Amino acid sequence: MKSSWRRSSFIYVAIIIAAVVFFLFLFPMSAKPTEISPGEAIAMAQNNEIEQIIVDGDTLLITTTEGTELKTVVGNLTLVELQELGFTSDIINIKPSGFEWSGLLISFLPLLLLGALLFFLFRRAQGANSQAMSFGRSRARLFPANTPTVTFNDVAGVEEAKEEVYEVVDFLKSREKFQSLGARIPKGMLLIGPPGTGKTLLARATAGEAGVPFFSISGSEFVEMFVGVGASRVRDLFDQARRNTPCIIFIDEIDAVGRHRGAGLGGSHDEREQTLNQILVEMDGFDTNTSVIVLAATNRPDILDPALLRPGRFDRRVILDQPDITGRSAILKVHANGKPLDETVDLEVLAKGTAGFSGADLANLVNEAAILSARRGKKAIEMQELEESIDRVIAGPERKSRRISPREKEITAYHETGHALVARMLPNADPVHKISIVARGMTLGHTRQLPIEDRYLLTRSQFEDILATLMGGHTAEKIIFNEVTTGAQNDIEQATKLARKMVTDYGMSAKLGPRTFGHKEELVFLGREISEQRDYSDKVAEQIDEEVHDIIQQAYETAQKILTENKPKLIQIAEKLHALETIEGESLEALFNEPVAETSPETASIPLTT
Repeated sequence: MKSSWRRSSFIYVAIIIAAVVFFLFLFPMSAKPTEISPGEAIAMAQNNEIEQIIVDGDTLLITTTEGTELKTVVGNLTLVELQELGFTSDIINIKPSGFEWSGLLISFLPLLLLGALLFFLFRRAQGANSQAMSFGRSRARLFPANTPTVTFNDVAGVEEAKEEVYEVVDFLKSREKFQSLGARIPKGMLLIGPPGTGKTLLARATAGEAGVPFFSISGSEFVEMFVGVGASRVRDLFDQARRNTPCIIFIDEIDAVGRHRGAGLGGSHDEREQTLNQILVEMDGFDTNTSVIVLAATNRPDILDPALLRPGRFDRRVILDQPDITGRSAILKVHANGKPLDETVDLEVLAKGTAGFSGADLANLVNEAAILSARRGKKAIEMQELEESIDRVIAGPERKSRRISPREKEITAYHETGHALVARMLPNADPVHKISIVARGMTLGHTRQLPIEDRYLLTRSQFEDILATLMGGHTAEKIIFNEVTTGAQNDIEQATKLARKMVTDYGMSAKLGPRTFGHKEELVFLGREISEQRDYSDKVAEQIDEEVHDIIQQAYETAQKILTENKPKLIQIAEKLHALETIEGESLEALFNEPVAETSPETASIPLTT
């Protein structure tokens, strides 16, 4: 709105200036003086009708008392000769001889105003033209070498990736050491990993350690609606990089422009493909520069063009996976640095309870804990806030406004206790760390298990115990209330997906044997998206369904057996949970080991009422 008002004001000013110039040319400011004879001038002097006389060479300009300016023509008579004829006046101004700059300025003022107007209009047109031509300029953000940035000390949990990238830093600092042995530094390094694992942070740390200029741009910033703009921006980016060598170019989300060629519907003239072709030429063409190193990040390496991944362009692939327990502990220490932590905070326990968290999740966890502590008026971050932050990251914030009836709250308590008790009794299940019936997000409650260690391989026995734990909530509702609810919908869905993967992907079916079912085909013309195609008969499909049903039924029977045999314990824990809403840590362990009181026949089965 403000810029539009400025443009309108400029237009109005230009129109006013043009009108003034036009008026000055048509109607001069000074009127033409009339001519009088010397006798008339002498008579006016005698009658005191002259107010002022200006002498300009041989010209006399007489101003009368009425304000009228007259011009007298005296021929070759000078002022002295005119005075000899009887002209007398005390008010005489003799104009100095020489060039009159003020008159010239007044004469050329309209031309100056017109010139200023034309200059302004041409300047505006030139600015609009340059703005239109700036589409081909690179939009990369340049971070100079002396700009304070992050270093490798700010990156944790990816030690192997840091070692790989450190070779780039070492080369930029001391190239002679590598060149003396004939070694060539990789021209490009591709950082691959799930979202939030620190790919961009590692690239910034590389530039910070090397102390060189750092160009940062996103892959989506290359492509515009105009043809050829992407390729022009790539050329401009590498031209800027060559002028600032040695330097690092970081392209974030390179899959936006480096997708497999031929995957679009536009053919060879596709704008994205032209941009990719220019990147290929700049990285490894006839004109190359070893002092420009390209770092790129993506979480979808499977859709990148093979020409982009070959040696000579991206020579190395650095994998950044989800951090293990040691990495999570180191990341928590980095993000907790500078924050006041209570003495009771144990980062090792938090690292165990955050399996599957990325670096971004852990940073968000510590920040949420700090916000909760400040909201509660505490001077330090305690373990309670950190534990609650884990629940906030996993399930969302606590929904205190949700009104839950006492009956539904009781059903939720038995449901979550069923999960916890089945997991407690199974040998291959992870230990239960927390049970809660506080509504968070879309859930009415949750049970959180604490893995003893990070696992990269899972056995069939572990899968069976996981399935039995998932069925524990549904089974507890049926045993206690002799009815089932919709609360087990997500548990049953997860159990069904896991059982089908055991049969079709992991080869864990005794009847069908160690083979996979279903062919995953890549649809090139739809962007190499994966679509599962059926490669088995209808008879095998029936066997797969039967095997999935048998696995889930076995898990259900295991959970039912455990909860039936430990029904008094189920009731004891559920009643305690119903009263406290949340039980965790040592309190939960003590409750598991607490002896069970005798159960009265009235509490053997509680009917579910609507």
